[in-house]
Amino acid sequence: MTVRIRQALVSVHDKTGLETLAGTLKNYGVRIISTGGTAKYLQERGFEVVSVADLTRSPEMFGGRVKTLHPYIFAGILARRDRPEDLAQLEQMGLAPIDMVVVNLYPFAETIAQPGATLPQAVEQIDIGGIALIRAAAKNHDGVAVVVDPADYDRVARELQAGNGCLSKTLCRHLALRAFQTSSEYDATIATYFESLEPKEHIPSEGTAAVSVFPRNLVIAAERVASLRYGENSHQLAAVYRRIGPIETSLATAQQLHGKELSYNNIGDGEAALELVREFSQPAAAIIKHANPCGVALGETLAEAYRAALACDPDSAFGGVVACNRPVDKATAEPIAEIFTEVVIAPSFTDEALDILRKKKNLRLLATGPFSERSSEPMIRSFVGGFLVQDRDLGFIPREKWRCMTEVQLTDERDLDGLDFAMRVVKWVKSNAIVLTTRTATVGIGAGQMSRVDSLRIAIAKARSPIAGCYLASDAFFPFRDSIDLIAPHKIRAIIEPGGSVRDEDVIAACNEHRIPLYFTGRRHFRH
Repeated sequence: MTVRIRQALVSVHDKTGLETLAGTLKNYGVRIISTGGTAKYLQERGFEVVSVADLTRSPEMFGGRVKTLHPYIFAGILARRDRPEDLAQLEQMGLAPIDMVVVNLYPFAETIAQPGATLPQAVEQIDIGGIALIRAAAKNHDGVAVVVDPADYDRVARELQAGNGCLSKTLCRHLALRAFQTSSEYDATIATYFESLEPKEHIPSEGTAAVSVFPRNLVIAAERVASLRYGENSHQLAAVYRRIGPIETSLATAQQLHGKELSYNNIGDGEAALELVREFSQPAAAIIKHANPCGVALGETLAEAYRAALACDPDSAFGGVVACNRPVDKATAEPIAEIFTEVVIAPSFTDEALDILRKKKNLRLLATGPFSERSSEPMIRSFVGGFLVQDRDLGFIPREKWRCMTEVQLTDERDLDGLDFAMRVVKWVKSNAIVLTTRTATVGIGAGQMSRVDSLRIAIAKARSPIAGCYLASDAFFPFRDSIDLIAPHKIRAIIEPGGSVRDEDVIAACNEHRIPLYFTGRRHFRH
């Protein structure tokens, strides 16, 4: 079954490839109906065009805001080709069916992505006539072809040539799907933008009654930017989507400078690595494996930070993902190139660094550009049949709000620097999480265990340098004193944790017995 194309309505903002498509339509005697800017574009290139205003006998209104919204246009699109009464009524009106609609929409997403874009500017880019034409044509796809993406022009032209001016109904149905996807994405982008303008309610402190700050209906506008070789495992399919609209520094906007395509697991590990190094203002490097850090460090230079991060656990660093919060230079690239690494993420790379790292054929190099301010966009995780949504964990309790819970206290500001570093790292370790650190580098990390004391045992076992004098951070409270008793013989310098256990007094008593300073932050950082 085919659809003969005799009359086409063409009204596009993006005129990429339009001349070629119009040439194919002309070759098959298709009458082209068009609007102001598009009509002028085609006429200047020698095409005969019937203006919408001539067809409807109604001039464009309000500077072009109203032009295609007319019964004569929609009658030609929506008349059902298998209903003689519809076609007879169309003929009585002196109209012919419109068999193809070629439309793309005002650039709303591109407009709001511009720095300083205002609400009036955004509103002007909300397409009304175009979206209505798309939906009408897609609804009647059994007899109408709707083309919304210039990327489809070649396929449409080839099939017109193969079908001597006809398109298959299979293609028309596929084009209708593309049209509804475009319509949905467009409306979702608008809804998300307006949602971003709404004042956000106060988010309550942990432990108080929840106050909803989320919309009644979750709308996600995203475009597929890559199909992956496979998902988490080789038998799973996977793809990457990028949210439409303004996006802060992220893997979604990073430019790949070298290496084979990213894998599903690369992206998960890469996000964890990037988020971790963005916690620090000093030069910082993080090495991630399976979404957990195996080494994190600060340094006077990035090269110093990377070497210190690697020293924490060089065995686990093999095949890891590296993130840096400074441009990668030659001094940093050289040690990175010495071991097998999957991905390196940084704001940028010097030419010397690229020369070194590009010798590794498969090493992916991602440049994020300068880090932007972090936003409070909602984080979404799917489960079978639904989604979990939460606001992003951007919070960090500053040291002036920490509470020392023990008789012995820290008096040196450098010790507070160590606790600050440890707490910022443990925030990005999978729960239950324990980290042992110096003031500037991790020493032992325990992640993802069912009991906190087991995470501590792993952190102790993984330590490749002395634990004495280290700082210990826990992402959530200690439920029992057993962890304190376990770590006490190792002579650590201090402990920082959120507090909030019903057995806090037991934990505090254990720290007093062992003369270990204990600080509460009042905020946990579970990461599942």
